[in-house]
Amino acid sequence: MKLTDSFAGLDLRAEIDRLRKERNAVILAHYYQKPELQDLADFVGDSLDLSRKAQATDADVIAFCGVRFMAETAKILSPDKIVVLPDMDAGCSLEDSCPPDQFAAFRAAHPDHIALTYINCSTEVKALSDVIVTSSSAETILAQLPRDQKIIFGPDRNLGGYLTRKTGRDMLLWPGVCIVHEAFSETELLKLKAQHPGAPVAAHPECPAVILDHADYVGSTRGILEFANAMPGDTLIVATEPHIIHQMEKAMPVKRFIGAPGADGNCNCNICPYMALNTMEKLYVALRDLTPRIEIEEGLRLKAKKSLDAMLVMASGTVGRGDLGPVAAVPVTGD
Repeated sequence: MKLTDSFAGLDLRAEIDRLRKERNAVILAHYYQKPELQDLADFVGDSLDLSRKAQATDADVIAFCGVRFMAETAKILSPDKIVVLPDMDAGCSLEDSCPPDQFAAFRAAHPDHIALTYINCSTEVKALSDVIVTSSSAETILAQLPRDQKIIFGPDRNLGGYLTRKTGRDMLLWPGVCIVHEAFSETELLKLKAQHPGAPVAAHPECPAVILDHADYVGSTRGILEFANAMPGDTLIVATEPHIIHQMEKAMPVKRFIGAPGADGNCNCNICPYMALNTMEKLYVALRDLTPRIEIEEGLRLKAKKSLDAMLVMASGTVGRGDLGPVAAVPVTGD
Protein backbone atom coordinates (compact mmCIF):
# COMPACT_ATOMS: atom_id res chain seq x y z
CA MET A 1 0.00 0.00 0.00
CA LYS A 2 1.26 3.48 -0.89
CA LEU A 3 1.72 6.03 1.88
CA THR A 4 -0.88 8.25 0.22
CA ASP A 5 -3.50 5.47 0.40
CA SER A 6 -3.39 5.42 4.21
CA PHE A 7 -4.39 9.10 4.33
CA ALA A 8 -7.35 8.93 1.97
CA GLY A 9 -10.04 11.31 3.13
CA LEU A 10 -7.72 13.10 5.58
CA ASP A 11 -7.43 16.88 5.26
CA LEU A 12 -3.65 16.98 5.36
CA ARG A 13 -3.40 20.76 5.36
CA ALA A 14 -5.73 21.03 8.33
CA GLU A 15 -3.93 18.22 10.18
CA ILE A 16 -0.53 19.79 9.54
CA ASP A 17 -1.81 23.13 10.84
CA ARG A 18 -3.19 21.38 13.94
CA LEU A 19 0.11 19.61 14.63
CA ARG A 20 2.07 22.80 13.96
CA LYS A 21 0.21 24.43 16.84
CA GLU A 22 0.28 21.41 19.15
CA ARG A 23 3.99 20.84 18.65
CA ASN A 24 4.86 24.55 18.65
CA ALA A 25 6.57 23.86 15.34
CA VAL A 26 7.94 26.07 12.62
CA ILE A 27 7.77 24.68 9.07
CA LEU A 28 10.54 25.62 6.65
CA ALA A 29 10.47 25.05 2.89
CA HIS A 30 13.31 25.59 0.46
CA TYR A 31 12.59 27.31 -2.85
CA TYR A 32 13.07 23.94 -4.59
CA GLN A 33 10.21 22.26 -2.75
CA LYS A 34 6.85 21.43 -4.32
CA PRO A 35 4.42 24.37 -4.39
CA GLU A 36 2.03 22.79 -1.86
CA LEU A 37 4.86 22.60 0.70
CA GLN A 38 6.01 26.14 -0.03
CA ASP A 39 2.46 27.42 0.43
CA LEU A 40 2.00 25.97 3.91
CA ALA A 41 5.47 26.83 5.25
CA ASP A 42 6.06 29.54 7.82
CA PHE A 43 9.20 30.53 5.93
CA VAL A 44 10.34 29.89 2.35
CA GLY A 45 13.90 30.66 1.33
CA ASP A 46 17.55 29.68 0.97
CA SER A 47 18.88 26.94 3.24
CA LEU A 48 20.97 29.06 5.65
CA ASP A 49 18.44 31.87 5.79
CA LEU A 50 15.77 29.36 6.78
CA SER A 51 17.91 27.89 9.55
CA ARG A 52 18.64 31.34 10.95
CA LYS A 53 14.97 32.34 10.87
CA ALA A 54 14.03 29.16 12.71
CA GLN A 55 16.79 29.80 15.24
CA ALA A 56 15.25 33.20 16.02
CA THR A 57 11.82 31.72 16.80
CA ASP A 58 10.58 30.29 20.09
CA ALA A 59 9.52 27.07 18.31
CA ASP A 60 10.21 23.75 19.99
CA VAL A 61 10.22 21.85 16.69
CA ILE A 62 11.70 22.65 13.27
CA ALA A 63 10.19 20.73 10.35
CA PHE A 64 12.58 21.30 7.45
CA CYS A 65 11.18 20.60 4.00
CA GLY A 66 14.47 20.47 2.18
CA VAL A 67 17.38 18.07 2.14
CA ARG A 68 19.44 16.48 4.88
CA PHE A 69 22.37 18.91 5.02
CA MET A 70 19.88 21.78 5.42
CA ALA A 71 18.15 20.12 8.36
CA GLU A 72 21.55 19.37 9.88
CA THR A 73 22.48 23.06 9.58
CA ALA A 74 19.28 23.94 11.43
CA LYS A 75 20.25 21.51 14.20
CA ILE A 76 23.78 22.93 14.40
CA LEU A 77 22.34 26.40 14.98
CA SER A 78 19.42 25.27 17.17
CA PRO A 79 20.67 22.32 19.24
CA ASP A 80 17.86 22.62 21.80
CA LYS A 81 15.12 22.34 19.20
CA ILE A 82 13.82 19.09 17.74
CA VAL A 83 14.57 19.04 14.00
CA VAL A 84 12.69 16.67 11.73
CA LEU A 85 13.12 15.99 8.02
CA PRO A 86 10.09 14.49 6.23
CA ASP A 87 12.29 11.97 4.37
CA MET A 88 15.76 11.10 5.66
CA ASP A 89 16.69 9.86 2.19
CA ALA A 90 16.45 13.44 0.91
CA GLY A 91 20.18 13.87 0.39
CA CYS A 92 22.26 15.96 -2.01
CA SER A 93 24.57 14.99 -4.86
CA LEU A 94 27.12 17.56 -3.70
CA GLU A 95 27.14 16.10 -0.19
CA ASP A 96 27.42 12.58 -1.64
CA SER A 97 30.38 13.65 -3.79
CA CYS A 98 32.42 14.60 -0.73
CA PRO A 99 32.71 11.74 1.80
CA PRO A 100 34.24 13.01 5.07
CA ASP A 101 37.09 10.46 5.12
CA GLN A 102 38.15 11.41 1.59
CA PHE A 103 37.90 15.11 2.36
CA ALA A 104 40.00 14.64 5.52
CA ALA A 105 42.67 12.81 3.51
CA PHE A 106 42.61 15.55 0.87
CA ARG A 107 43.09 18.22 3.53
CA ALA A 108 45.92 16.25 5.12
CA ALA A 109 47.66 16.08 1.73
CA HIS A 110 47.50 19.89 1.43
CA PRO A 111 48.31 21.17 4.94
CA ASP A 112 49.16 24.69 3.70
CA HIS A 113 45.63 25.20 2.33
CA ILE A 114 42.57 26.43 4.19
CA ALA A 115 39.19 24.99 3.27
CA LEU A 116 36.38 27.22 2.05
CA THR A 117 33.48 24.81 1.82
CA TYR A 118 30.09 25.34 0.22
CA ILE A 119 27.25 24.83 2.68
CA ASN A 120 25.95 21.90 0.57
CA CYS A 121 27.95 19.34 2.55
CA SER A 122 27.58 17.08 5.56
CA THR A 123 28.08 18.11 9.17
CA GLU A 124 31.26 16.03 9.21
CA VAL A 125 32.72 17.97 6.27
CA LYS A 126 31.69 21.26 7.87
CA ALA A 127 33.65 20.18 10.94
CA LEU A 128 36.71 19.59 8.73
CA SER A 129 36.40 23.04 7.14
CA ASP A 130 37.68 26.48 8.08
CA VAL A 131 34.89 28.63 6.65
CA ILE A 132 31.53 27.64 5.22
CA VAL A 133 30.26 29.77 2.35
CA THR A 134 26.99 30.22 0.52
CA SER A 135 26.66 31.18 -3.12
CA SER A 136 25.86 34.74 -2.02
CA SER A 137 28.63 35.12 0.58
CA ALA A 138 31.52 33.27 -1.10
CA GLU A 139 32.93 36.22 -3.04
CA THR A 140 32.78 38.55 -0.03
CA ILE A 141 34.60 36.01 2.12
CA LEU A 142 37.15 35.18 -0.54
CA ALA A 143 38.05 38.87 -0.89
CA GLN A 144 39.12 38.97 2.76
CA LEU A 145 41.75 36.25 2.41
CA PRO A 146 45.34 37.17 1.51
CA ARG A 147 46.12 36.69 -2.19
CA ASP A 148 48.90 34.27 -1.32
CA GLN A 149 46.72 32.10 0.90
CA LYS A 150 46.27 28.66 -0.67
CA ILE A 151 42.66 27.54 -0.71
CA ILE A 152 40.72 24.31 -1.11
CA PHE A 153 37.20 24.91 -2.38
CA GLY A 154 34.60 22.18 -2.31
CA PRO A 155 32.48 20.35 -2.93
CA ASP A 156 31.08 22.22 -5.98
CA ARG A 157 33.61 22.61 -8.78
CA ASN A 158 31.19 24.74 -10.81
CA LEU A 159 30.73 27.33 -8.07
CA GLY A 160 34.47 27.21 -7.38
CA GLY A 161 35.26 27.65 -11.05
CA TYR A 162 32.88 30.60 -11.31
CA LEU A 163 34.59 32.28 -8.35
CA THR A 164 38.01 31.62 -9.86
CA ARG A 165 37.02 33.21 -13.15
CA LYS A 166 35.37 36.19 -11.46
CA THR A 167 38.05 36.94 -8.87
CA GLY A 168 41.22 35.57 -10.44
CA ARG A 169 41.88 33.48 -7.34
CA ASP A 170 43.44 30.11 -8.09
CA MET A 171 41.84 27.49 -5.85
CA LEU A 172 42.19 23.75 -5.55
CA LEU A 173 38.70 22.49 -6.47
CA TRP A 174 36.99 19.39 -5.14
CA PRO A 175 35.37 17.64 -8.15
CA GLY A 176 31.72 17.57 -7.03
CA VAL A 177 28.69 18.78 -8.98
CA CYS A 178 24.97 19.27 -8.47
CA ILE A 179 23.19 16.78 -10.70
CA VAL A 180 20.34 19.24 -11.24
CA HIS A 181 22.43 22.16 -12.46
CA GLU A 182 24.73 19.87 -14.41
CA ALA A 183 21.72 18.71 -16.47
CA PHE A 184 21.11 22.01 -18.27
CA SER A 185 21.93 21.93 -21.98
CA GLU A 186 23.74 24.78 -23.71
CA THR A 187 22.26 23.79 -27.07
CA GLU A 188 18.71 23.77 -25.74
CA LEU A 189 19.29 27.02 -23.86
CA LEU A 190 20.41 28.72 -27.07
CA LYS A 191 17.29 27.44 -28.82
CA LEU A 192 15.16 28.87 -26.01
CA LYS A 193 16.94 32.23 -26.21
CA ALA A 194 16.28 32.32 -29.96
CA GLN A 195 12.57 31.69 -29.31
CA HIS A 196 12.48 34.54 -26.78
CA PRO A 197 14.81 37.24 -28.11
CA GLY A 198 15.67 39.81 -25.51
CA ALA A 199 14.68 37.63 -22.57
CA PRO A 200 17.50 37.61 -20.01
CA VAL A 201 18.85 34.44 -18.43
CA ALA A 202 19.30 34.14 -14.66
CA ALA A 203 21.47 31.22 -13.53
CA HIS A 204 22.67 29.72 -10.29
CA PRO A 205 26.48 29.46 -10.04
CA GLU A 206 26.19 25.70 -9.53
CA CYS A 207 25.60 25.57 -13.31
CA PRO A 208 28.53 24.64 -15.60
CA ALA A 209 30.50 27.46 -17.20
CA VAL A 210 28.89 26.82 -20.62
CA ILE A 211 25.53 27.81 -19.09
CA LEU A 212 26.85 30.69 -17.00
CA ASP A 213 28.51 32.17 -20.11
CA HIS A 214 25.02 32.86 -21.50
CA ALA A 215 23.58 34.28 -18.26
CA ASP A 216 22.71 37.93 -17.76
CA TYR A 217 22.65 37.37 -14.02
CA VAL A 218 24.44 34.78 -11.89
CA GLY A 219 23.52 34.44 -8.25
CA SER A 220 21.87 32.58 -5.39
CA THR A 221 18.24 31.54 -5.38
CA ARG A 222 17.33 34.68 -3.46
CA GLY A 223 19.46 36.77 -5.80
CA ILE A 224 17.66 35.29 -8.80
CA LEU A 225 14.31 36.23 -7.25
CA GLU A 226 15.52 39.78 -6.67
CA PHE A 227 16.78 40.01 -10.25
CA ALA A 228 13.43 38.77 -11.54
CA ASN A 229 11.64 41.47 -9.57
CA ALA A 230 13.98 44.27 -10.70
CA MET A 231 14.39 43.40 -14.39
CA PRO A 232 12.59 45.75 -16.78
CA GLY A 233 11.33 43.06 -19.17
CA ASP A 234 8.41 40.69 -18.78
CA THR A 235 10.08 37.34 -19.60
CA LEU A 236 12.92 35.57 -17.78
CA ILE A 237 14.69 32.29 -18.52
CA VAL A 238 15.59 30.60 -15.23
CA ALA A 239 18.54 28.19 -14.99
CA THR A 240 18.07 26.62 -11.60
CA GLU A 241 15.69 24.07 -10.06
CA PRO A 242 12.31 25.06 -11.55
CA HIS A 243 10.24 24.99 -8.36
CA ILE A 244 11.60 28.45 -7.57
CA ILE A 245 9.34 29.70 -10.37
CA HIS A 246 6.37 29.17 -8.03
CA GLN A 247 7.59 32.04 -5.83
CA MET A 248 8.27 34.19 -8.88
CA GLU A 249 4.78 33.68 -10.24
CA LYS A 250 3.22 34.47 -6.87
CA ALA A 251 5.22 37.67 -6.46
CA MET A 252 5.20 38.78 -10.10
CA PRO A 253 2.08 37.40 -11.82
CA VAL A 254 2.36 39.78 -14.80
CA LYS A 255 5.77 38.39 -15.78
CA ARG A 256 6.57 35.14 -17.56
CA PHE A 257 9.17 32.70 -16.24
CA ILE A 258 10.57 29.87 -18.32
CA GLY A 259 12.69 27.07 -16.88
CA ALA A 260 15.92 26.36 -18.75
CA PRO A 261 15.75 22.99 -20.53
CA GLY A 262 17.66 19.77 -20.04
CA ALA A 263 19.44 17.75 -22.69
CA ASP A 264 16.41 16.81 -24.80
CA GLY A 265 14.53 20.02 -24.23
CA ASN A 266 11.65 18.31 -22.45
CA CYS A 267 13.03 16.09 -19.68
CA ASN A 268 12.38 16.62 -15.98
CA CYS A 269 16.08 16.10 -15.25
CA ASN A 270 16.35 19.62 -13.83
CA ILE A 271 13.91 18.74 -11.01
CA CYS A 272 15.86 17.75 -7.90
CA PRO A 273 14.99 14.10 -7.12
CA TYR A 274 16.06 14.55 -3.50
CA MET A 275 13.86 17.58 -2.86
CA ALA A 276 10.98 15.71 -4.50
CA LEU A 277 11.08 13.02 -1.80
CA ASN A 278 9.35 15.36 0.65
CA THR A 279 5.55 15.25 0.48
CA MET A 280 2.57 16.52 2.43
CA GLU A 281 1.99 13.01 3.78
CA LYS A 282 5.57 12.67 5.01
CA LEU A 283 5.48 16.12 6.60
CA TYR A 284 2.31 15.16 8.45
CA VAL A 285 3.91 11.96 9.77
CA ALA A 286 7.09 13.82 10.76
CA LEU A 287 5.08 16.30 12.83
CA ARG A 288 2.86 13.57 14.26
CA ASP A 289 5.67 11.22 15.29
CA LEU A 290 8.58 13.72 15.54
CA THR A 291 10.61 11.46 13.30
CA PRO A 292 12.83 11.16 11.22
CA ARG A 293 14.81 13.28 13.65
CA ILE A 294 18.19 14.93 13.09
CA GLU A 295 20.68 14.09 15.85
CA ILE A 296 24.28 15.38 15.96
CA GLU A 297 26.88 14.46 18.57
CA GLU A 298 27.73 17.62 20.52
CA GLY A 299 31.48 17.62 19.88
CA LEU A 300 30.89 17.27 16.16
CA ARG A 301 28.21 19.96 16.24
CA LEU A 302 30.55 22.45 17.89
CA LYS A 303 33.30 21.80 15.33
CA ALA A 304 30.85 22.31 12.48
CA LYS A 305 29.42 25.42 14.12
CA LYS A 306 32.89 26.96 14.24
CA SER A 307 33.11 27.04 10.44
CA LEU A 308 29.55 28.39 10.19
CA ASP A 309 30.32 31.09 12.75
CA ALA A 310 33.40 32.09 10.75
CA MET A 311 31.19 32.54 7.71
CA LEU A 312 28.66 34.68 9.57
CA VAL A 313 31.43 36.98 10.80
CA MET A 314 33.18 37.27 7.45
CA ALA A 315 30.00 37.56 5.38
CA SER A 316 29.36 40.87 7.10
CA GLY A 317 32.61 42.15 5.59
CA THR A 318 33.88 43.30 8.98
CA VAL A 319 37.04 41.17 9.00
CA GLY A 320 39.97 43.18 7.70
CA ARG A 321 41.77 42.06 4.55
CA GLY A 322 44.64 39.83 5.51
CA ASP A 323 43.27 39.18 8.99
CA LEU A 324 42.44 35.48 9.01
CA GLY A 325 40.90 35.81 12.45
CA PRO A 326 38.50 32.88 12.82
CA VAL A 327 39.75 31.06 9.75
CA ALA A 328 43.08 29.85 11.07
CA ALA A 329 43.29 26.29 9.72
CA VAL A 330 41.63 23.69 11.91
CA PRO A 331 43.39 20.38 12.42
CA VAL A 332 42.22 17.58 10.16
CA THR A 333 42.22 15.12 13.01
CA GLY A 334 41.88 15.52 16.75
CA ASP A 335 40.55 18.57 18.59
